[in-house]
Amino acid sequence: MLKIIKVTGNSLSPFILSGDFVLISTSHRQFKNLKEDDPVVFNHPEYGRLIKLIDKNYPDSENLKVTGIHEESISSHKLGLIPYSDLIGRVIFHIKQPRSM
Repeated sequence: MLKIIKVTGNSLSPFILSGDFVLISTSHRQFKNLKEDDPVVFNHPEYGRLIKLIDKNYPDSENLKVTGIHEESISSHKLGLIPYSDLIGRVIFHIKQPRSM
C-alpha cells in the first residue's frame, strides 16, 4: 500500500525540507530488507511521527537504528532503537514543494 505524507521539520535538510511530500510504501514484508541510508517514516512514543535515515538494520531483533542529517535533528541516542512495529513505511519518492525565488 502507498501513502503520501507531508514533511514537517528539517531532520533530512537540505535534501528533504519542511513542506515537501514523500510517497511511502507501507508493506511490512519489505522491512527486513531495509538498508543503510533508506529514508523511513515511523511513530516514536515521545517525539511523534518522524522521518529519518536508517543507520543500521537489525532484522533478527526487528529493530532499526536511525539518524537525521541536520545538525538540529534528534540524535539516534535519544531515539533509541526503533522497532519495526513503529514503522509507517519506507520513502520511495520525494515530491519537492516549489520554492520561491
